[in-house]
Amino acid sequence: MISCSPTAVQTPLGEQLHLVRAASEALITPLEPEDLLLQGMADASPPKWHLAHTTWFFETFLLKPHRPGWQGPPEPWLVLFNSYYESAGPRHPRPQRGLLSRPPMRELLAWRQRVDGALQLWLTEAPAKPITDLIQLGIEHEQQHQELLLMDLLDGFSRNPLDPLYASDAPTAPCEPSQTGCFSFEGGLAAIGHNPLSQGFHFDNEAPQHRVWLEPWRLSKGLVSNAEFEAFQLDGGYNNPLLWMAEGWAIRQQRQWQAPRYWRADRMEFSLRGLQPRQPTAPVQHISWFEADAYARWAGARLPTEMEWEVAVQQQPDLPQAFGCLWQWTNSAYGPYPGYKPAMGAIGEYNGKFMSSQMVLRGSSFLTPRGHSRSTYRNFFAPACRWQAAGLRLAWDG
Repeated sequence: MISCSPTAVQTPLGEQLHLVRAASEALITPLEPEDLLLQGMADASPPKWHLAHTTWFFETFLLKPHRPGWQGPPEPWLVLFNSYYESAGPRHPRPQRGLLSRPPMRELLAWRQRVDGALQLWLTEAPAKPITDLIQLGIEHEQQHQELLLMDLLDGFSRNPLDPLYASDAPTAPCEPSQTGCFSFEGGLAAIGHNPLSQGFHFDNEAPQHRVWLEPWRLSKGLVSNAEFEAFQLDGGYNNPLLWMAEGWAIRQQRQWQAPRYWRADRMEFSLRGLQPRQPTAPVQHISWFEADAYARWAGARLPTEMEWEVAVQQQPDLPQAFGCLWQWTNSAYGPYPGYKPAMGAIGEYNGKFMSSQMVLRGSSFLTPRGHSRSTYRNFFAPACRWQAAGLRLAWDG
């Protein structure tokens, strides 16, 4: 079974670094050379670029500024593999990442090895905590890109009429029947966000911890299944403007949405395992926030807020399908927590600059590396995005 990454929990930092970096390279072993430059749309990136960018992160934020005498790659490389860090310098246009046939892959892999060796040597010198914190951030950043690499690859493969498969044992969402019914929660004053007493890693957008007031609510025990979503489709849900937000309705018409992103005719579904029969009991996936919201309205329900989702996991730690299944859309816009302050410098661009025009997703997916999930994690995408492994869970008032 191909895995996104070994767990990094309770593992020494040097070992974490080695395991995660090796796992990224393992993800490209099933690919043909031609696949490494595959970029199906502007929002996606080729596998080759993901491997280079995660190395760029360590190069730019650790080795170049903090290791005197470090000889990095040719300067243009740092332009080619910058993602969105404006204060770190110029960037190659994102839609043109698939055109970067050079530098060749062998040189990029050699660069990765040089960077890894330098970081491991540095760790033997017991660097100060700010440096180890940056290395940890680089590890977590690379795990995010492991999931993105597979998501982007699925998008690219889906555009090929040959329906190529990534691997016959590629990760897939569990298809056990979702539990029926719902959990009830009393509401009240609740603490949200990263506990400052916790020693575990967190991204800056998970802090500071603060209190919120919640009215009583109910949350479905399981995620909405393919069969349940098909009932919405067959009932004309995609053609009923009363169920849709105005922006979502306009996008649905423009892009002619009539089903989730990778559904195909004859109840087939495209996946990293190629074209497969769609499993009725599997959770519906690759839907936008607009589709999730429309389905919830059709079902007489709503999407939970991210605060409701987090408190539900606090009070119901074994909430079915909370982690390792699909990211779950919430009804919360992505914004800063009260008292949030981004880090100084380019690192501050990691999360804070995206706190507009996005919706929050909670949980984790079957593509999320092990050890990279927690109840306070705030993922975010624009409401029209459908290529990420996202589904939905229903909520009700009272």
